[in-house]
Amino acid sequence: MSRTSENFARGRAEFPLVQFRDRAEAGRILAEKLRHYANNQNAVVLALPRGGVPVAYHVAQALRLPLDVFVVRKLGLPGHEELAIGAIASGGVRVLNEEILSLIPNAERIVAEVTAREVQELQRREALYRGERSPVELRHKIVILVDDGAATGATMKAAVKALREHAVAKIVTAVPVGAPETCYELSRLADESICAIEPQWFRAVGQFFRDFSPTTDQEVRELLARGQNELKQVEPGMPDQAGAAYLRGRAKSCPR
Repeated sequence: MSRTSENFARGRAEFPLVQFRDRAEAGRILAEKLRHYANNQNAVVLALPRGGVPVAYHVAQALRLPLDVFVVRKLGLPGHEELAIGAIASGGVRVLNEEILSLIPNAERIVAEVTAREVQELQRREALYRGERSPVELRHKIVILVDDGAATGATMKAAVKALREHAVAKIVTAVPVGAPETCYELSRLADESICAIEPQWFRAVGQFFRDFSPTTDQEVRELLARGQNELKQVEPGMPDQAGAAYLRGRAKSCPR
């Protein structure tokens, strides 16, 4: 086993030149960390769009699990949009930051106005990504929540809180790379948390990818449709050859 492969096997990178080739390779390596969920009929993979979708697609493909998106929209304070007063997510869920709201005059009116605006954008994105397909059923399911990385993890944390409102059986957060402190915070928030690598020199997610080009809406649509079609074509309990190879521990190491 190469030194790079050993780093991924331990779940931590020890030198700054480790990079994933692209989000596809990151997804395949991340699937290795999740192989205990392969062919689990009670598990689903949810991607945080847009960048999380290519990663999640390859996780779902390797594990032979259903794939869907989980759209999260931050509720920013008007005039100070970087300050999150809450978040909304797929399924009509809203979580609020009561601590901040207690300090804001007319908080109830502000929350209602911001929510109405962001609900429209969330619904637009869901319709754009899914088309005519129905959302995957989440109630009492093991949900593997995937993104392409976790810097502050703000979106992932909001998604976890929102998923709690869906009465899921278990929440697993999974990213190919994350800041160590963020990975620790996610481990406290989710039922299980996996960061394939946790570099101490973390500055941004993109530095750990050779190709970190933006994921387009069209790519999201195509990958979701492809994931659904491929799952239908495979007999339940029978992973395809590519998936089986990854589950046997043959994922390629990241290039140095």
